[in-house]
Amino acid sequence: MAEGSAQLGLSTSSSGKISNDSKGWTTVTPGNAACSSDRPSRLSIPSSQLAVAGLSKPQTETFAHAPRRPSAVCPFPWLQSPSAWKSKKMKLKSLLLRYYPPGIMLEYEKGGELKTKSIDLLELSPSTDVNNLVEEIQKAEPLITVSRTQQVRLLVQRLQEKLRQHCDHSFYLFKVLRAHILPLTNVALNKAGSCFITGSYDRTCKVWDTASGEELHTLEGHRNVVYAIAFNNPYGDKIATGSFDKTCKLWSAESGKCYHTFRGHTAEIVCLSFNPQSTVVATGSMDTTAKLWDIQNGEEVVTLTGHLAEIISLSFDTSGDRIITGSFDHTVVVWDASTGRKVHTLIGHCAEISSALFNWDCSLILTGSMDKTCMLWDAASGKCVATLTGHDDEILDSCFDYTGKLIATASADGTARVYNATTRKCITKLEGHEGEISKISFNPQGNRLLTGSSDKTARIWDVQTGQCLQVLEGHTDEIFSCAFNYKGNIVITGSKDNSCRIWR
Repeated sequence: MAEGSAQLGLSTSSSGKISNDSKGWTTVTPGNAACSSDRPSRLSIPSSQLAVAGLSKPQTETFAHAPRRPSAVCPFPWLQSPSAWKSKKMKLKSLLLRYYPPGIMLEYEKGGELKTKSIDLLELSPSTDVNNLVEEIQKAEPLITVSRTQQVRLLVQRLQEKLRQHCDHSFYLFKVLRAHILPLTNVALNKAGSCFITGSYDRTCKVWDTASGEELHTLEGHRNVVYAIAFNNPYGDKIATGSFDKTCKLWSAESGKCYHTFRGHTAEIVCLSFNPQSTVVATGSMDTTAKLWDIQNGEEVVTLTGHLAEIISLSFDTSGDRIITGSFDHTVVVWDASTGRKVHTLIGHCAEISSALFNWDCSLILTGSMDKTCMLWDAASGKCVATLTGHDDEILDSCFDYTGKLIATASADGTARVYNATTRKCITKLEGHEGEISKISFNPQGNRLLTGSSDKTARIWDVQTGQCLQVLEGHTDEIFSCAFNYKGNIVITGSKDNSCRIWR
C-alpha cells in the first residue's frame, strides 16, 4: 500500500475499483479506467466558505491565468456554468485521496485524453460539516455529480479521520550508517520513505534502503563535492545531484544509471529542485544564475539571470508555473518557469537570503535572511505583507507546514519559533538546543517540529506548546540535515561525523 494512503470502504459501481498508486494517492474509480495520474490543476475550497484559489496549468490543457488567493467570489466563470463544462463532454473516471495537505484529485476524460485536477481542502478540520462542504464542492465542480455525492462524502470523512490521528510517535534509534569516508552534505527521502540519499565531500551520492539500512547504489562520476541532492517527488524514480564541479547529474533511482550530465554553470552548484511535474530540474549556482534543464533530452531550457551575487536557494510553486531564487545579494526573485521572465524582485532584507519558498496554495512567499528576520510576501503582487522578528541572530532555515497555516524559523541564536501565517504572531518559542539550529521541518500532520543543531542533537517539539518531547542523541558532530518521511514516523539525521541515523 502506498504511503499516505489507506484502503477505503467505498461503495462503487460494479465496474468500479479502489486502488493505491505509487504517488501516495488512494484511488476510487467510478468505472473502468486507467489510474495513472499527471500533476493536477488545483481548485481550492476552504471548508468555512467556498473559495477558489486557482486552477494551475496541467500538462495537457491550459487554463487562463487567474489569482490563486482565496476569494469568496469565484473568479472563474466556467465554474459557475456547469452547462459550459458538460458541453465539453468531460467524464469523471476516478477520485484520488490525498492526506497531506488534505485534498481530492479528479481524473477525467476529455476528447479521449485523461486529465487531472485537484480540490484542495486546506481548511478542513475534524469539526467541518461534511454535508455542507460536499454541497459547496458540487456547486463549484460539475464533474462531481449527484451520483458521486456519497463517494465524495466518504472521502472527506476519511480525511477527517486522518486529521484526528495526531502523531504522538516516540522515536528510537533503528540504525547507524557509516555512510561516507568524508563528511556528508545533505540527506533526502523519497515520498514513500522507502529509500533515501546522502551526498558527500567524497564526490559521491549513495542510495539507501530505509527498512534495512543497506546501500543500494553509489552514484559516482562527479569530480568534486556532491552538495545538493533531491528525488523527483512524488514520483521518486529519479535523483538529481549538484556538485562543486559545476555540473548536475540526473540518475535512475532504480538502477543507479546516469541519464544526463547538465553542463553550463561556471561555478559551484549549491541548490537544486525538480518541478512538481518532474519534467524539469532547476539548479542554482555561485555563478549568480539559475538554470532549468529538460529531463527528457538533457538540454538547457532557460537561464535565469539578474541576481548580483550567488544563488543559494530555489524552489518551485505547487503548480510548477513559477520558481523563486534567493541570493546573497539580499533579494529574492520570482520567475515565470516557462519563459524565464522575471515577475517580481522581492527587496526588503538587509543581508544574505538563507531560504525562500511558497506556501501550498501559492498565495504567500516566505523568505529567511541573515538579517535575523523572515519576511512574508504576497506572491501575486510581490509586496511584503509582514516581517517576522524576535530572533537574536541569523535565520538559517524556515518553512511552512503542509497547509500553509503555520511558519517555523530556525536561528543561529539556538532557538526556533512558530508563527501563525494569518495573524503573523509568534505562537511559541522552542528553547533547549545548545548551539545554532540549521534545519527545521514540520511533520506531515503539522503537530510536531524537527530541528537539527550544531550541538550534535536533533529534537522533536510540540508545535503548540513549544515543549521538547524528545532529544535524538548519538551523533558526535554537528547535525546539518534532518527530515521526516511522508507518514511522519521515520526521521533521518545527517551529521558531519560522516554518518546518518535512521530513527523509527
